Amino acid sequence: MKRILMLFLALLVGCTKGGNSMNTENNVLNTGLQIGKNTDISTADPHNSIVLAGGCFWGTDEYMQRLPGVVRTFSAYANGEFLDPSYEEVCSGRTGHAEAVFVEYDPNVIDLEHLLEQFFLTINPLQKNRQGNDRGSQYRSGIYYLDETDLPIIEKAVQKVESEYGKKIETEVKPLANLSIAEEYHQDYLQKNPNGYCHVSFDTLPKEGDVLTNKKDNNPFFDYEKKDKETLKKELTPDQWKVTQEGGTERPFTGEYDKFSDEGIYVDITTGQPLFSSDDKFDAGCGWPSFTKPIDDSVIEDKEDNSHGMIRTEVRSALGDAHLGHVFPDGPKDKGGLRYCINSASLRFIPKDKMEEEGYGYLLDK
Repeated sequence: MKRILMLFLALLVGCTKGGNSMNTENNVLNTGLQIGKNTDISTADPHNSIVLAGGCFWGTDEYMQRLPGVVRTFSAYANGEFLDPSYEEVCSGRTGHAEAVFVEYDPNVIDLEHLLEQFFLTINPLQKNRQGNDRGSQYRSGIYYLDETDLPIIEKAVQKVESEYGKKIETEVKPLANLSIAEEYHQDYLQKNPNGYCHVSFDTLPKEGDVLTNKKDNNPFFDYEKKDKETLKKELTPDQWKVTQEGGTERPFTGEYDKFSDEGIYVDITTGQPLFSSDDKFDAGCGWPSFTKPIDDSVIEDKEDNSHGMIRTEVRSALGDAHLGHVFPDGPKDKGGLRYCINSASLRFIPKDKMEEEGYGYLLDK
């Protein structure tokens, strides 16, 4: 059904026919992965990326986009005999490609284990070369990894599904050999065509509040609550909302903690997750609270920031994903050389003599 519809659409939009050999101008990653032209995964972290084939890529793409923690997806052709095939060539079933979706995710919100758990809810893993109304090898189910360290997690997920079904499943697991982005009309297809064909049910999407990462297991730094936007809107002041949720910056020398020197810790205003210690605070003279390091590496996420015509490193809280500030390489050399320049509006201070009372006693001896 879907193949007939899209062959007709491809003729209407005049898709460009793909080549029959590897394009030597394409990027080749150090893993040997070959990438089609116009297929940009240069900024993606292989540790936090996976390619999933679950039949027609329209539904898989839409489902993945709706998962908390998924930061980018696109429909693609994976592990075929050549790069940059056309949809017509893939539909022939003779090119070896699978309709697939590239998924980049934030492991602090959803880890690979839970991502795969959700993926298996969208397919029938016992079916070979088919899903829904679609038939053919291009509709096979598969998990294609970019990072070999992901393999044990994938194998564990497969074993779990096989134990539930009581038999071996047909979902293949292979390293990603090549990837080519699909034609533009395939991208975000169900958003462009809300009544379009889809074999995936969205009823299995996680509910609000579901925990989709094991990162907090046995880690006291993650034993805090990430709140929804509506709750934060009510609890935060306008300045705190602008800074943490909209990436704003308070005016220099105006923040509550710029010249503050009391002993204690600074926590994420949105979650209560500990972020910085007064032991690592110093006066950089820049107009914002400055620290040489976070209280623990796991509580901070760094992201490239190209806004305002500059290349900077943004600092966000790992649990709350709140904007905190930026980190610069001009800190004290004897303390590692970094300066975490943080907005006061993103922080709440817990005095040392109140830490036990407020549940942070485990940090008193650190």
